[in-house]
Amino acid sequence: MSSPPARRLSVSRVVRDFLDHLAVERGAAANTLSSYRRDLGRYAAYLAAAGVDTIDRVEAPAVGGFLAHLREGDADHMPLSASSAARAVVAVRGLHRFALRDGLVAVDVSREVKPPTPPRRLPKALAQEEVERLLEAAGYAGTPLALRDRALLEALYATGARISEAVGLAVDDLDTDERTVLLTGKGGKQRRVPFGSYAARAVEAYLVQARPALSAAGTGGPRLFLNSRGGPLSRQSAWLVLKAAAERAGLAGGISPHTLRHSFATHLLDGGADVRVVQELLGHSSVTTTQIYTLITVDRLREVYATAHPRARLDPVGTAMR
Repeated sequence: MSSPPARRLSVSRVVRDFLDHLAVERGAAANTLSSYRRDLGRYAAYLAAAGVDTIDRVEAPAVGGFLAHLREGDADHMPLSASSAARAVVAVRGLHRFALRDGLVAVDVSREVKPPTPPRRLPKALAQEEVERLLEAAGYAGTPLALRDRALLEALYATGARISEAVGLAVDDLDTDERTVLLTGKGGKQRRVPFGSYAARAVEAYLVQARPALSAAGTGGPRLFLNSRGGPLSRQSAWLVLKAAAERAGLAGGISPHTLRHSFATHLLDGGADVRVVQELLGHSSVTTTQIYTLITVDRLREVYATAHPRARLDPVGTAMR
């Protein structure tokens, strides 16, 4: 049998000691400490209501019960989402590991309690008409910076590039004759991706009419996309380009640098592209990563089917089988 703990401390005292440990020895961020303090305070209150006052008296069912309590909510708390409940369970498991390490308990009773799995979120994709509005809004002024912005967003949508891949492009990565671009992805893995006529025209206009003026403001350099001082365009600045264009186009918030990449993949699959081709274009090492986009396409197919198929529109109740 396991020996009893040398000290019996209240749950609230162990919570305070654990938070001090996170702050002093682990250097946890203020936001992390605030979240842990809130979640563990609720855990201590839950245990106290169950008559558990010291950390060594906590048993595994109480930890699982707390998770269920979080998901169900009560008179004072709304039910937590899977992701929020998972965060609280991580805090509770950290608390019990800390108690075991300090000899306050004989076993870690939270070990078998797994955080709930958050639901799989579908990537946000713009409709094709929304993409066209976004691209038009980027190049509305015809200035060197507007030409650059239009070329950047056209390239992102035409190639499905990550924002880091796009801003990292060198002029020599473009093959204008073949209409392809060499993208360098995660881990330095390279892939050559084609781009269409719209992106080709936008990039050519930028190279001829805008980039020389931007380059003259700085030291030049090989990067394709330059800022107003002639230096390489940063990821943060590219994000601001997208944000400004989205606002001018009247698009709702929540559009991120990955939005055009998601739209690229979704529109290809909607158009009949094979998922493994899209995998290669996106630079995914596994087709499993790419298959999340097929969920969007299935929803779209279901929507089209429900409105277009004559037998899908009929209420089958009371109809005879033929």
